[in-house]
Amino acid sequence: MTRFAGAVQELPRDGRPVVATVGTFDGVHLGHQQVIRQVARQAADLGGRSVLVTFDPHPLQVVRPSQAPKLLTTPDEKKPLLAALGLDHAVFLPFTPELQSCSPRRFVQEFLLDGVEMSRLVVGHDHGFGRGRAGNAELLGRIAGEEGFELDVVEPVRSEGTPVSSSAIRRALAEGRSSDANRALGRPYSMTGKVVRGDGRGSELGYPTANLRFPDDKLVPAAGIYACWAVTPAGRFPGALHVGPRPAFPGAEDTVEVHVLDFAGDLYGQQVTLELDSYVRPVAAFSDPRSLAEQIGRDVKQVRDCFSKTSGLT
Repeated sequence: MTRFAGAVQELPRDGRPVVATVGTFDGVHLGHQQVIRQVARQAADLGGRSVLVTFDPHPLQVVRPSQAPKLLTTPDEKKPLLAALGLDHAVFLPFTPELQSCSPRRFVQEFLLDGVEMSRLVVGHDHGFGRGRAGNAELLGRIAGEEGFELDVVEPVRSEGTPVSSSAIRRALAEGRSSDANRALGRPYSMTGKVVRGDGRGSELGYPTANLRFPDDKLVPAAGIYACWAVTPAGRFPGALHVGPRPAFPGAEDTVEVHVLDFAGDLYGQQVTLELDSYVRPVAAFSDPRSLAEQIGRDVKQVRDCFSKTSGLT
């Protein structure tokens, strides 16, 4: 079981060799997974421990807040993904202005060599950390030679011929290309939020919805209608997801709301996770509520047909 820590001082010290990696790991996508699995495998081969060092908040939220990306994975979403990859320890370092000013050499010495007691470092090909992201693979190679630890640089994983990256996944989601994002992640893109009170429009149309609220820094995909799975306290159900404006109701706020198929009950106040499957259509305006209800009925049928092909859902 992966143990999570808030500082390297909380890690146990048992004299065994430590294989480490460091980075933001937003999304824990296929490229991240390859790095992390290599860390875990090498640590097991050495009879040692595997340690991942990451940051909270995202470094750009401190360095350049106006340019900070929305997160593919919040810390709460990231932890179970890391735990599933066989790590012994994951450290979430608070990213502060002081840490921002830390040079790569100082970071390696204080946090990895002295703090983690690292003997081997594994990083991705495009890795960068420390002040100005100067701690790239070339500089790390020089530091490794001087300090006596081993360095492994992992080649990129490609999806549809393109290197997998967090920024490429964000672009895919911003363009409604949920299937492309899912391929690069190696799983459905997910969003965990709290169900809040809506205005009851869905129930009036015959398709009640759960309205969800997410952390402000969580990435929500492009406006549109999606097929998704809704993971609720009562189980996992297919859902027709609406993201964005509601042109049928002038003055209504943008929403993220899901009609959960084959579910009867009240989800208000509950945590629900939405797992995106595929994009269905753009948001459209309708001349009257009846036309909108008919379209929602077609959307629900398309969602049901989508999942019936893969899960036997009828």
